Amino acid sequence: MALTQQQLSNPEVVAAVSRLEFHARQVVEGVISGLHKSPYHGFSVEFAQHREYTPGDEIRYIDWRVAARSDRFYVKEFEEETNLKGYLLVDTSDSMRYQGRRKAHSKLEYASILAAGFASLLIQQRDAAGLVLFNEGVRKYVPPRATGSHFTQLLEELVTAESRPKSELGATFDYMAEQMKRRGLVVIFSDLFGDVYDVLAGLRHFRFRKHEVVVFQILDEDETTFPFDELTKFEGLELEPEVLVDPRGIRDEYLRQFNDFCDGLDRGCREMQVDLVRAVTTEEPAEALARYLATRGRRV
Repeated sequence: MALTQQQLSNPEVVAAVSRLEFHARQVVEGVISGLHKSPYHGFSVEFAQHREYTPGDEIRYIDWRVAARSDRFYVKEFEEETNLKGYLLVDTSDSMRYQGRRKAHSKLEYASILAAGFASLLIQQRDAAGLVLFNEGVRKYVPPRATGSHFTQLLEELVTAESRPKSELGATFDYMAEQMKRRGLVVIFSDLFGDVYDVLAGLRHFRFRKHEVVVFQILDEDETTFPFDELTKFEGLELEPEVLVDPRGIRDEYLRQFNDFCDGLDRGCREMQVDLVRAVTTEEPAEALARYLATRGRRV
């Protein structure tokens, strides 16, 4: 990829999402803190350190064993576990490398900018962000964490992501659904090119495991409008053969099939209560992400 780490940490993206709070609609596991609800009571925390007792501290947190040894009172401090584990799945198949004429970004670059913005938002909310890079299968898995240094690692992985010819969407989603043991948030960045039923079956597996799912379908304007007029050689990016055709002779049929494909995804996702966001690379990434989060915020 041509993007640098600084570009992926685009201030426009970060600024746009920092003003919007992401409310998880689905009940998630974890401690009650901030925006999210939990079905559990009590504390879900890890011990961090002792500090000397000061008036006003809750007596129940005094470590009586330490007090017996030292004749001084110390209280236990805890580090809260993250509320929400977010898994960002980025498609790195070769079709994601497509970049139309005079477009600022390829689909993969655009997806990476969105994923970086989403990771920044989650970590800013003290939630955890993980990353999955996939094409023929899972190529890289970075478990969710909620630290600034972890965000830097995610950016580095996005910058160095390598593409491969084919994507196996359904199989990859099935595999990851089995790996995620706690309910959380799954955000997918892909053009979703593949068999509609295969894609929807994979998404259904996430929903069966009680994950909340958001899908950003990343498209180039060339794919949505088919603007070609002259004799054109089309190169298959996922091992399909090259074909030389007059685009005017196939435009109507192409658009019919493309729209049928998108309509099938829309219906399937709506039935499963999966958020499907169609993002075309002509729109600024910050605007695409802010638009979705603002719309979502009004619904919850």
